[in-house]
This record gives sequence, structure tokens and C-alpha cells, in this order.
Amino acid sequence: MPRSRHRALPRAFALARQLIKKATPAQRAPAWLLAKKVWIVPIPSTAKLHRLEENLGAANVELTPEDLRAIESGSSNIKVEGARYPQWLVPMSGR
Repeated sequence: MPRSRHRALPRAFALARQLIKKATPAQRAPAWLLAKKVWIVPIPSTAKLHRLEENLGAANVELTPEDLRAIESGSSNIKVEGARYPQWLVPMSGR
């Protein structure tokens, strides 16, 4: 995806590593989503059972209100760059 090719991505990963040290990389985004809104249900995508089990461990990661504020504050300094989809995919995206 085009956004993942920009220089903001390494900064976003560094922020995630720094702020969510109590989770594996596969658990960080789902844990954040689960803490943000109770009605959001992350859908992991994997072909390996051990990866699914790791993803499901995100439900056991507890983020405090301070953690969420730190994530929001840190992520607000990262500029989103690039298109969401490659140009060839845009006509098929319904956008």
C-alpha cells in the first residue's frame, strides 16, 4: 500500500514500540482498538494457528487512560502521507 512506503511509517512503528511495551507487535494495534471503543472488533488475518493465538492475546493487554492519551498525543505528530490504495486499485475500492 502506498502509505506504507513513506517515511512516516518508521516513526509510527517507533511510537508503537515505545508506548505499548507490554504487547507483541501483532497485539499492539488490536489492543489499541479494543481499548478505544468497545464496539470495535479487530479481525486478525493469518494462516497459522500460533499467530492467531498471539493476535487474540491483545484482549489481555490493558491500556490505561494515560497510555491512550500518550498514543493519541504521539500519533498526532505523525503526518499521514501517500494514498490509501495504489492507483490501479482505486476503481475497485468503491471510493
